[in-house]
Amino acid sequence: MTQRGYILCGTPRTGSTLLCGLLTDHGLGAPHSFYRREDIADWAEGWGLPPRDTLGEPAFQRAYLAAAIAEGRGGSPVFGLRLMQETLPELSAILDTLFPGLPTDRARLERAFGRLAYLHISRDDRLAQAISLVRARQSGLWHRAPDGTEIERTAPAKTPAYDFALLSATLANIEAQDAAWHRWFAAQGITPLSLSYETLVNNPAASLARSNRG
Repeated sequence: MTQRGYILCGTPRTGSTLLCGLLTDHGLGAPHSFYRREDIADWAEGWGLPPRDTLGEPAFQRAYLAAAIAEGRGGSPVFGLRLMQETLPELSAILDTLFPGLPTDRARLERAFGRLAYLHISRDDRLAQAISLVRARQSGLWHRAPDGTEIERTAPAKTPAYDFALLSATLANIEAQDAAWHRWFAAQGITPLSLSYETLVNNPAASLARSNRG
């Protein structure tokens, strides 16, 4: 494939949803977490793919890949994919079944999705990131619009409660996942375009311009 695209690499609560929305609104693909395990069945159903057990696994994965590429373009010539670190091994394994014999994750990704840029979004204030993640998981509310209306809720409303052990474990997990991204970039010979949550929130236009240059 020769299409142009990018992978937005991140961890939860780094502003990736905001950035995905900005990229989509400006015709720079329509990135989503197409390969998040919990969402695959919903995407497949929404795309009208035949049931997985009817197609068989290889045919399903080929059809899913084609549909994900079309969705990730959003009518533009650019493909976008959001990828959290914990999803990377599963996606690489799927692509290895479709394109066996390729030596690296990068080779598999670029065989599947074409020429790729890699954007790495992270958060300078990791403690704030951990607090945000714990609060979202406890409350069930993940995203609000600027006017305060709810955009994404995954559970009935519940008041968050302070839990030092949970917060500490969440912080450690975030740090481990971000460190894993850095190791992966080095191993794959990738120099990503780095974006921070803080810059994105304070100056979305500048962050979008940097993403477009990537």
